[in-house]
Amino acid sequence: MSLATPALPRYTGDYSSQENVGIIVAFCIESCHERQNRPHHRFNRWHRPADRPGAVILHGRNAERGKAAQEAIRVASGNSQVDLILADLSSQKQIRRMADEVCERYDNLHVLINNAGVSMTERVLTEDGLELTFAVNYLAPFLLTHLLLDLLKKSPPARIITVSSKAHMRTTLDFDNLQGEKSFNGSHAYALSKLGNILFTFELAGRLSGSGVTVNCLHPGVIDTKMMRLGFGYPHGADVEKGAETPVYLATSPEVTNVTGQYFEDKRPAPTSPLSHDIPLRKKFWAVSEQLCRIK
Repeated sequence: MSLATPALPRYTGDYSSQENVGIIVAFCIESCHERQNRPHHRFNRWHRPADRPGAVILHGRNAERGKAAQEAIRVASGNSQVDLILADLSSQKQIRRMADEVCERYDNLHVLINNAGVSMTERVLTEDGLELTFAVNYLAPFLLTHLLLDLLKKSPPARIITVSSKAHMRTTLDFDNLQGEKSFNGSHAYALSKLGNILFTFELAGRLSGSGVTVNCLHPGVIDTKMMRLGFGYPHGADVEKGAETPVYLATSPEVTNVTGQYFEDKRPAPTSPLSHDIPLRKKFWAVSEQLCRIK
């Protein structure tokens, strides 16, 4: 598989009004089981994991905004154990450094939530020579999860949750055009990356069967974010709290303690595209992903 030519624009870490990104990769450390008699706090659902015993690690790309979110969650949850690790998920070097920091600071990891999203109007390459949408939305969670897998396996019960999208239904899969090598369309690139999240989830769930680590993915709904408004042209959507309901449910609910290899919408299992159930295709996609992440 060929990578893109050097003549194409390179990602510089800046986003114009038409190149929008929303990246959150959150980790919950320590048990997600409900603590008896723990008081209920009313705050944005993204904060709810911080209301569980133990620490929460936030990922951010921007130090100022990351620290502001860190402090807001500390105040709202009453949990002082809210950590922040900075990294640009378009850079595999920074992803590896971030994973190293997590493993150095913590000796257990019970929940990993992958929620990376970027929408591009043109084909742009990362410093690794990868198409930006595919790199951030799909390869970043694939690589980060791989790097944290040993820590997760040491911390059963553990959960891996990846935010995908119903948009995965609207794409095909051409291994010779995974990164827009032959032709690029922003909507297709986004949908393909979200199909990748589901292929990864289903394949990883099978590989981790019996390990004490469950793996699920979800569609959060059409949410009112900058990326959705400018990248996709949706003028309105549900609020962010609504979008957080299913990820937080999968991260914390005892109802899904033993559920694995599923795709959820509105906190319920939902059907996925026929491509996601093609086992040989899933295994080939996994092998290609390992190659692009230089795992093997």
